[in-house]
Amino acid sequence: MEKKIPRPVIKRLGLYYRCLNRLYDEGIEYVASKDIAERLGIKSSQVRKDLSYFGEFGKRGVGYNTYELMERLEDIIGVNKYWNVIVIGAGNIGSAIANYEGLRKEKFNVIGIFDADRSKVGRKIGRLTVKHFSEIDDFFKKNIVEIAVLAVPENAAQMVVDKLEELGIKGIVNFAPVKLRTNIPVEDVDITLSFKSLSFKIERNIE
Repeated sequence: MEKKIPRPVIKRLGLYYRCLNRLYDEGIEYVASKDIAERLGIKSSQVRKDLSYFGEFGKRGVGYNTYELMERLEDIIGVNKYWNVIVIGAGNIGSAIANYEGLRKEKFNVIGIFDADRSKVGRKIGRLTVKHFSEIDDFFKKNIVEIAVLAVPENAAQMVVDKLEELGIKGIVNFAPVKLRTNIPVEDVDITLSFKSLSFKIERNIE
């Protein structure tokens, strides 16, 4: 039976991978868990515990080979390949994501953006042109699409997800403030919750 990985661990893997990339760019060949921990502001025991979910890494007294650990994390996270992404919703959030070049650098290639508002159709967003949502069936026939970003109003979200699931989408990043009913992996992103969490910390002087 496959070991269940806690969600906080999954989120930290991306931080470890980014940290290792920077260490490698700095020419650091070997790194200890305390080095990673110090850069991320966490405990070294947390780094070791998180990595232990996926096997044994490094050597006692030597640490981790930076490049080898980075490659292992690429395999674990799934960024050892490029992922084709579409954005549903050409409003402020959807447009910003579609135009964000950082995603391509991290191997998430945005290949299309759609909206149900005909006044937005045909608008250029970076290298993409907004298509009407009614064109999505044809788009899936011509392209391999694995991930969708949902940046639509709450009342439209479930209908869009049902359609995407029917078309075979593999995962969704959801910016709509609603719990989606689906059998595929969903990563919810609620920006307002981050602000509320921050205001809580400010009020109580928590770092």
